[in-house]
Amino acid sequence: MAYQRRGSDEQPQRRILRTQTVGNLGESVMDSEVVPSSLVEIAPILRVANEVEPINPRVAYLCRFYAFEKAHRLDPTSSGRGVRQFKTALLQRLERENDTTLTARKGSDAREMKSFYQHYYRKYIEALQNAADKADRARLTKAYQTAAVLFEVLRAVNLTEAVPVDEEILEKHTKVTEKTQIYVPYNILPLDPESSHQPIMRYPEIQASVAALRNTRGLPWPKGYKRKVDEDILDWLQSMFGFQKDSVANQREHLILLLANVHIRQPQPDQQAKLDDRALTEVMKKLFKNYKKWCKYLGRKSSLWLPTIQQEVQQRKLLYMGLYLLIWGEAANLRFMPECLCYIYHHMAFELYGLLAGSVSPMTGEHIKPAYGGDEEAFLRKVVTPIYKIIAKEAKLSKEGKSKHSQWRNYDDLNEYFWSVNCFRLGWPMRADADFFCIHIDADRTEEKGDRWIGKINFVEIRSFWHIFRSYDRMWSFYILALQAMIIIAWNGTGNVGDIFEGDVFKKVLSIFISAAILKLTHAILDIIMSWKARMSMSLHVKLRYILKAVSAAVWVIVLPVTYAYSFKNPSGFAQTIKGWFGGGAGSPSLFIVAVLIYLSPNMLSASLFLFPFIRRNLERSDYKIVRLMMWWSQPRLYVGRGMQESAFSVFKYTVYWVLLLAAKLAFSFYVEIKPLVGPTKEIMNVHITRYRWHEFFPQAKNNLGVVIALWAPIIIVYFMDTQIWYAIFSTIFGGIYGAFRRLGEIRTLGMLRSRFQSLPGAFNACLIPAEKNEKPKGLKATFSRRYTEVRSNKDNEAARFSQIWNKIVESFREEDLINNREMNLLLVPYTADRELDLIQWPPFLLASKLPIALDMAKDMGKDNNGRDRELNKRMNADIYMRCAVRECYATCKNIINFLVCGEREKLVIHEIFSKVDHHIEKGDLLREFDMSALPSLYEQFVRLIEYLRENRKEDKDQVVIVMLNLLEFVTRDIMEDTVPSFLDSSHAGSSGMHQGMAPLDQQHQYFGTLNFPVREVTEAWKEKIRRLHLLLTVKESAMDVPSNLEAQRRISFFSNSLFMDMPAPPKVRNMLSFSILTPYFNEEVLFSVDLLEKPNEDGVSILFYLQKIYPDEWENFLERVGCSHEDDLKGDSRLEEELRLWASYRGQTLTKTVRGMMYYRQALELQAFLDMAKDEDLMKGYKTAELDPAEPVKTEGSLLTQCHAVADMKFTYVVSCQKYGIQKRSGDRRATDILRLMTKYPSVRVAYVDEVEETGGDKPDKKNEKVYYSALVKAVPKSVDSSEPDQKLDQVIYRIKLPGDAILGEGKPENQNHAIIFTRGEGLQTIDMNQDNYMEEAFKMRNLLQEFLKKHGVRKPTILGLREHIFTGSVSSLAWFMSNQENSFVTIAQRLLANPLKVRFHYGHPDVFDRLFHLTRGGVSKASKIINLSEDIFAGYNSTLRGGNVTHHEYIQVGKGRDVGLNQISLFEAKIACGNGEQTLSRDIYRLGHRFDFFRMLSCYVTTVGFYFCTMLTVLTVYVFLYGRLYLVLSGLEEGLSSHPAIHDNKPLQVALASQSFVQIGLLMALPMMMEIGLEKGFRTALTDFVLMQLQLAPVFFTFSLGTRTHYFGRTLLHGGAKYRGTGRGFVVFHAKFSDNYRLYSRSHFIKGIELMTLLLVYHIFGRAYRGVVAYVLITVSIWILVGTWLFAPFLFNPSGFEWQKVLDDWTDWIKWMNNRGGIGVPPEKSWESWWENEQEHLSHTGIRGIIFEILLSMRFFIYQYGLIYHLSFTEKHQSILIYGISWLVIFAILLIMKVVSVGRRQFSAEYQLVFRLIKGLIFLSIVAVLITLIALPHMTFLDVIVCILAFMPTGWGLLLIAQALRPLVSKTRVWGSVRTLARGYELLIGLLLFTPVAFLAWFPFVSEFQTRMLFNQAFSRGLQISRILGGPKKDRSSTSKA
Repeated sequence: MAYQRRGSDEQPQRRILRTQTVGNLGESVMDSEVVPSSLVEIAPILRVANEVEPINPRVAYLCRFYAFEKAHRLDPTSSGRGVRQFKTALLQRLERENDTTLTARKGSDAREMKSFYQHYYRKYIEALQNAADKADRARLTKAYQTAAVLFEVLRAVNLTEAVPVDEEILEKHTKVTEKTQIYVPYNILPLDPESSHQPIMRYPEIQASVAALRNTRGLPWPKGYKRKVDEDILDWLQSMFGFQKDSVANQREHLILLLANVHIRQPQPDQQAKLDDRALTEVMKKLFKNYKKWCKYLGRKSSLWLPTIQQEVQQRKLLYMGLYLLIWGEAANLRFMPECLCYIYHHMAFELYGLLAGSVSPMTGEHIKPAYGGDEEAFLRKVVTPIYKIIAKEAKLSKEGKSKHSQWRNYDDLNEYFWSVNCFRLGWPMRADADFFCIHIDADRTEEKGDRWIGKINFVEIRSFWHIFRSYDRMWSFYILALQAMIIIAWNGTGNVGDIFEGDVFKKVLSIFISAAILKLTHAILDIIMSWKARMSMSLHVKLRYILKAVSAAVWVIVLPVTYAYSFKNPSGFAQTIKGWFGGGAGSPSLFIVAVLIYLSPNMLSASLFLFPFIRRNLERSDYKIVRLMMWWSQPRLYVGRGMQESAFSVFKYTVYWVLLLAAKLAFSFYVEIKPLVGPTKEIMNVHITRYRWHEFFPQAKNNLGVVIALWAPIIIVYFMDTQIWYAIFSTIFGGIYGAFRRLGEIRTLGMLRSRFQSLPGAFNACLIPAEKNEKPKGLKATFSRRYTEVRSNKDNEAARFSQIWNKIVESFREEDLINNREMNLLLVPYTADRELDLIQWPPFLLASKLPIALDMAKDMGKDNNGRDRELNKRMNADIYMRCAVRECYATCKNIINFLVCGEREKLVIHEIFSKVDHHIEKGDLLREFDMSALPSLYEQFVRLIEYLRENRKEDKDQVVIVMLNLLEFVTRDIMEDTVPSFLDSSHAGSSGMHQGMAPLDQQHQYFGTLNFPVREVTEAWKEKIRRLHLLLTVKESAMDVPSNLEAQRRISFFSNSLFMDMPAPPKVRNMLSFSILTPYFNEEVLFSVDLLEKPNEDGVSILFYLQKIYPDEWENFLERVGCSHEDDLKGDSRLEEELRLWASYRGQTLTKTVRGMMYYRQALELQAFLDMAKDEDLMKGYKTAELDPAEPVKTEGSLLTQCHAVADMKFTYVVSCQKYGIQKRSGDRRATDILRLMTKYPSVRVAYVDEVEETGGDKPDKKNEKVYYSALVKAVPKSVDSSEPDQKLDQVIYRIKLPGDAILGEGKPENQNHAIIFTRGEGLQTIDMNQDNYMEEAFKMRNLLQEFLKKHGVRKPTILGLREHIFTGSVSSLAWFMSNQENSFVTIAQRLLANPLKVRFHYGHPDVFDRLFHLTRGGVSKASKIINLSEDIFAGYNSTLRGGNVTHHEYIQVGKGRDVGLNQISLFEAKIACGNGEQTLSRDIYRLGHRFDFFRMLSCYVTTVGFYFCTMLTVLTVYVFLYGRLYLVLSGLEEGLSSHPAIHDNKPLQVALASQSFVQIGLLMALPMMMEIGLEKGFRTALTDFVLMQLQLAPVFFTFSLGTRTHYFGRTLLHGGAKYRGTGRGFVVFHAKFSDNYRLYSRSHFIKGIELMTLLLVYHIFGRAYRGVVAYVLITVSIWILVGTWLFAPFLFNPSGFEWQKVLDDWTDWIKWMNNRGGIGVPPEKSWESWWENEQEHLSHTGIRGIIFEILLSMRFFIYQYGLIYHLSFTEKHQSILIYGISWLVIFAILLIMKVVSVGRRQFSAEYQLVFRLIKGLIFLSIVAVLITLIALPHMTFLDVIVCILAFMPTGWGLLLIAQALRPLVSKTRVWGSVRTLARGYELLIGLLLFTPVAFLAWFPFVSEFQTRMLFNQAFSRGLQISRILGGPKKDRSSTSKA
C-alpha cells in the first residue's frame, strides 16, 4: 500500500476525502466495537489501540494505521455496508493523531514499537505467568492476545521501515504464539494443560471425565494428521467427520460437565480418578432414548454397537455420545427436527462403527471412510446446509405466513418425513434429487405434472371451524347425543328422567345411536377432506383406514335406521318412511339392539381398556404385528402420542372430577333450560299465524319453525358453552381444596409469621439444609401436621446455618430497597454465632420493646407480694420472645463486662455479683432477695456504656470508668443492698469510701483503673454484638409492622409458608442436578437511561416521577442507601446516576431486572456450598466473614470461597440470547453497552447472539458480497491486572460456530432460543422471559425443585416442572391490578388443577424448568414454524406430552413476572394469545391430543386450551343469535301474533341462558378462581374486599371488553388467518392514547360490533312487544346494553386523561387529519386512514374461497334490517308486496349514484367548470328536499319513519361494503373501487362522530376526568398513589420542595 507510517513530514501520498454520504461521524465511531461486519478482523487491533492509548498514544496510532491498511486489503473497493464511511472516519482520525503523537515519540516508529512490546511483555505476561486464580488466567489469556496483535503491528512497521525484527522479540513471539494456542478464552472449564491447578479442574469427577475423553487408544487417525498434546476423542471425531473447531470445544465442555455432574451423584463412587460406568450409562440412556425408540418404530437396528472387550466399552460409549452432541451442536435449525437428527446420526454412527471395526470396502479394497469426509466444515457444508436450504425455501413459500398452511411444509412436516421407512430412500450420502428436496413449483396453483413436491406429511392445517369438531369429535358427539336424549325425554311423557325406562320413550331415546352413526360418518368424511393434501406422503395402510372408516360409517348410517324402523310395530314419521323404502314386514326390536351392540363393541373395548390404563399403554407401545393390527382401527400408528395413559389412581381422580361436573351440567341443562321450554314450544307449534308484517315467502309453513329456531338457538348455544362455566365452578372448589391440602396461605400476615417464627429455624434446616439421613414425614399425617425439630441454642450448627441464609435474604431486601437500614437491623440475626450464649438469637424485630417492658414489670412488682417471682416467671414464660430477650441481654452484658474488666480485684467482685444473681435466678427468688426499683437507673447507665462502646473513642475512657463505677454502685448499694462481701472489704466501703470519693481521681486507688477500652481488635462479630445489644435495649416501640413494605411482607410470608409445604429434601450443592437458564432477548430496554427517566410526557410526567409516586417508600429507602437526602443530590455524580438508573430499571420490565433476579441463583448456590463444605469453626464465623476476610484472599486455590465459586460454576450457567447484540454493538447502540455492563457486573453471565458478517469479494471484483451467519457466545473481558489503569469494558468471544444461513426462518423467539441452547449446560433448563424476575429467598429452593426430576409423579418422572409466578406489575394501575389478579389465578389455582388431578398442564411460557436432555433430543423447548406456532411456548408442552413426557406444577417456589399495564398493551397481548389459540386449533398437536387422550382427559384438554376461546366466541354468538332471532320475530310480526304465549313474553329458560352468557361476559369465569385463590392465600375477608373494589373500579367493564378482543381475533384467525406476533411494549403507561390510535386498534374488533348490537337493540326497543314492562326489558337486555356500552367506550374510560377537554379537542383535530390523509406506498397506517383501511382488510386477500364465501354469507345479515324495516314505515304498513322491497333497493342505488356523480363531478368539473359543479350540487340538494317534502305531505311520513329509514339503509350500505371488500379482485376490475373507498370513509367518519360525541360531552364536566383518574390509577386508594399530583404537573411540586 502507498500509505506510510513514518513519522516524518511526509504525508500519505493519497488522501481519501470524506464523501458526501459520511455526515459527521464523530469520535464515537472509532470505538473498537463499531466496525462494519465485513471488517470484523480489524476489531482486535482497534481494541489493542484503545487499550494501549493511555500508556503510549504513538503505539495506539500505529495500531490504528495498521488496522486501516488491513481494512483496505480486506475490502479495497469499499463495497461492504458502511465500509466507505468507516475508512474515511478512521483516516481523518489518523491524520489528526499523527501530528500529536509524533512529538511524544523517542525514536523511529520501529524502535517505539519494539520498546513498547518488551515493556508490555515484562509488565503483563511475566507478571501473570504463575496464574493460580481463574481471573488471572483470563487476564493472561487477554495479555497473550494483545501481545500477538502488537507483534503483528511491529512486524508491519519494521517492514515499512525495512528494519529486521530482533531475535529476542522473535523468541518471545514464538512463546506468545504457543501460549495463544493454549490460552484461549474459555467458558467454564479451562482445559489447557497449565490450568489443571484451577479450583474447578481439581474436582476428581472433572478430572475423571477429562481423562476418559482423552483415552484415544486404538483410534485410527487420518494420514498426515498432526496430533497435539492432550488430543481427545472429540478431536478424532472432528478429524474424521469435519466438525467445526469451536463446536467441538463447546461440546467437549458440555460433555465433561454433564458426565462429571452425573458421576458426582452416583452412590459411593469409586475413589479412583476413573469415570463411573453408571454415570456413562445414565447419560447415554437419556441421550439415546429417542433414537432407540425411532429405530424400533421403523424396524431398523440401532447403530449403537458396543465392543465385546470391556476396556473399550467406555471409549465407544463416549464416541457415540460425542458424535451425537457434535451433530446436535452444529445442526442449527435442524434441531427442531429431532427425527431428522436421528436419521443423520444413524448413518454417521454406522460409519463410526465401520471406522473402528476397520471395515474394508469390497469395491476399492481400502478402509471405509465417512461419506462426507473430514474436511474443514464438511459436516456443515454437506449435511446440514442442504437440509437447511430446503427449510429456508419452504419458509419462503409461506410468504411471511400469508400463504395457506397447506402450500408449504413447516418444521413438523419436514421432521415427520423421517417417521416413515421411506425416509431411507434419501440415502447416505443424501441424494440431491430425492423427493424430500423437491419444492412446490407454484404454490398458488394446484399441483402440476412434473411437480415432485411430496406435499404435507401426516397432517394438513386447513383454516376451518370444523377443526374444533374434528379434534374433539368424541366430546361433541357426547354433547349432541345427550341433548337429543334430554329433548326426547322432556318431549315425551311427563318429562321426568324416570320416563326413560318406559317402552316408547326408551325406544325413541335409542335413536341417539343413529345420530352417533351420522356424526361418525361426518367425522370420517372430514378426515378424508382435510387430509387430502397429505395423500402423497401417506402410507397405504393409513389411506385404507380412512376409506374403511368412511365406508363402515356409511354402512352403519344405513343399517341402524333400517333396524330401528323395524323395531316398531306401528312406526310413525321417520321410521315409517324408512320402512316404506325397504318394504313392510314384521318388526323385531331385538334386531336393532343386536345392531347397536355390534356398533358399540369397539367402544366397549375402549372403555374396558380405559379402566386398565397400563394395558392400553403397553398395547399402544407394542411393536407386535397382531397388536398393531388391533390398534390400527382405533387410531393410526404414529411415532408420537403412543402410551400417554396415566396411572390408574390419576385416571380415577380426573374421572370422578368430570363425572361430577357433567352430571351437574346435564342436570342443570335438563331441568332449567330444556324441560321448561318444551311445553311452550309445543303450544307455539300448534298456533297458525296468518298475518305477517312483511312479505312472507313461506306463509303456509307449519309449526312456526322460524319461531322455534329463534327460541331454541340461544339455549342450544349456551348448552354447548356452559361446560366452561361449570369448569370454572368446579375448578374453584377443587383447586381451593387442593391448595388448602398443600398448606397454601398458612402464613399470610406478619402476625402469623411472628406466631410461628419459633419453628422457622427448624423448618429452614429441614427444607434447605441437606440432612445426613432423609427422614421426612410422609402420608396424610404429614399433610395435616408438619413439625420440625426446634433449634434451641446458638451452639448448634443449625442456628448458624439459619442465620446465614436468613441474613442473606434480609440483605437482598435492603439491596432491593424494600426495607430501610433500621428495618434491616431489626430483621438481621448475628452473622457470627456467639458460642457463649446457650440460646438462639432471634431477629430483633421479634424482641423489640420486650426488654423495656420486662424491666417495667420487674420494677413494678411490689415487695409485699410474696408470689412476685412466680408471677414474673409466669408472665415471662407466656411470652417466649421476652424471655429470650432478657436471657440474651443478661448473658451479653455479662460477656461484655467480663471482657472490659482487667483488674483482678474488680474481676473478683464482678464474678461474685454474677454468681449471686445466677444463684437466685436458679432458686427463683430474685425479686424477693433484690430490690428492683433501681433497675431503670441501672438500665440507663448500661445504655450509656453500650453507646460508648459503639463509638469506641479513646477520649471517652474516663466516662466509661464513671459509668462502670455507677453500674457497680447501683448493683451493690441499691439492688443487692450491700450483700457483696468482696466489695464491702474494699476501700470503697463505709466512710473511707466516702472520704476517698472526695479525693482527686489520680490520687485514689480506684476501681476500673485498667479497662480493656478502647477495644483494640474491633472485629465484625464484636460490632455486631454491640449493635444488636443496643437495639434490644433501646427499641421501645413495637416492631409489629416490620417490614412495612407490602412486597417485602408478601415475600417473607410466602417464603416462610413454603417451608411448611411438601418439597423434596435438598442434596448438597455438590450432588444436586446442574441446570442452566436461557433468556431470549430481542431489542427491549436493558437499562433505562437518565434521559429516558427524566423525559416528561405531554402531561409533564416523567417515568422517574411516576415511579417515585408509585413506590414512595422504596424511593426513600434508595436515597438512604446511597446517602442522599434529595433527588438533586444524585445529579452530576456518575456512580449515583448509575444507581438511579438501576433503581428505576429494577422497577420496570427490563433485562437488567431479569439478570439480577436470575443471578440470585448463583449467590444462593455459593452460600449453600459454603454451608455444605464449611467446618464448624468457619460456620460459626459465617459466610460474610469468609467473604470479607483479608487473610483469605480469593486467589488462593484451596480457599473455601474459591471452592464455592467453582462448585457454582459447575452447577449453574446463565445464557442470555441477545439475538441482535452483534448488530447493536457495531451500530453503537446503547443497548449493547448496557448488555456489556451486565456481563461485567455478573462475570458468569454469558451472551449468545447471531453474528451477521458480510464477506466481501476482496481483490476479486466479480465476487458478490455474501452474508455469513455465526452463533457466538461471549463473556466480559476480566478487569485489568493493573488497577491504576482504567478498565475497558469489552467482551471476548468464547465460541463462534458457523451457521448454514440466517437462524431466523420461522417465529423469532423460538429460533433465538434454539441457536443459543447449544451453549447451555446441565440437566435442567429454566426458560426465563425478559419480563421476569427472581427473588433471593426463592433461589435457595432451586436444588429442592430439581430433585423433582428424580421422583416419579404418577407413572413417569417429570419432563417439565411448572412453577408458580407472582405478577409484580399489579400496583401500577387498576387495569394492571385486574390483569395481575387474572394472571395470578391462572398461574396458581388453574395450573395446580391442570397438573393434578386433570393431568393436562402444558407449558404456558416461562419460568418452567425443562428436563434438558429429554427436550434437546426431542426438538427443543419450543416450536418455531411461522404463524402456526405463534404461541410457541405451549407447543413445547404439547410436544413433551405427546412424546411421553410429564408436566407437573410446584407451588413452594415462585418467580416474578411482569404483565402489560395499559388497555392497549393488554389488548395487543390478548389479541396475540387469541390468534395463537386460533392457530393451535388448526395444529396437528391439538388434533393428536384430542384423539389420543382418553375421553375425560380430552375434555380437560379442550376446556383449558382452545375450548376457552371457542366458548368465549359462543358467548358473543349467543347475544347475536338472541338479538337476530328477536329481530326476525319482531319484524315478521310473529312476536305480535304470539305475544300471549309464555315462550314469548316470559321465557324463563331464555333468561337463564342470557344469565349464563352474562356470567361469562362480565368475567365471573375468571373471578371465581381468582377470589378462591386470594381467599386461600390472603384470607377470605381480603378476597371479598378485593372483589368489591374491583367492581367499583369497573373490572366487569374490562373483562367484557377483553371478551370482544378474544372473540374477534380468535374467529378471524380461524376464518382468514392474519395471525402475527404483536409486540406490546412493556413500558409504563403514563401517556394518553390518541383517539385515532384507539380507533385503529378497536374499530373492527369492538366499535363496529358494538354499533351493530346497539342497532339491534334499538330496533327491538322500537318494535318489540314481548318485554314492554321496564323490569322485564331491563332483565332481558341489560347485559347486552352493558356489552354495547363497554365495547364502544371502554377504550376512552381506561385511557389516561381520556376526558380532559383539551386532550379531546387535540384528538379530534388529529383524527380528522388522519382521516383525510391520502395513503399510498410507504405511508404507514398511523399516518393515513387509507393506508390503515387497506392494511385492515389484508387478511381477505390471503384467505381461500371458503373464507370469502363465509365472509359474504356473514355480511348478508345486514340486509335483514332493510327487508324487515321497510314494511314498518307508516306509509307501507298495510302493504306486504315484494315490490316495496324492490323500490327500497332503487332508493339505495339512487343514493349511491348521486354520491358517484358528486365524486366524479368533483374530479372532472371542480377546477374548470366550478360554477356548473356547484349548480349540479345545488340541484341534487333541492331534489332531495323536494322528495322529503313530498313524502311528508302525501303519505304522511313521520320522524320515526326517518329514524327507521336510517336504521334500514345504513346496515345495507355497510353490508355492501363488506361484500365489495371480500370480492376486491373482481370489484377492482369494474373501476368502482374508488367509490367503495369513499363510501367506507363516510361510514368511518360517522362511526367516529358517534363515538366522539358522548366523550366530548362528558369532557365538559371536570369531575368526570377526576373520577376517571382516581378509578384508573388509585388502585382503590390502597397504595396511596395520588395521580392528581402526577397529572397536575410535577414542576410545581418540585419547585415547592426546592424552596423548602
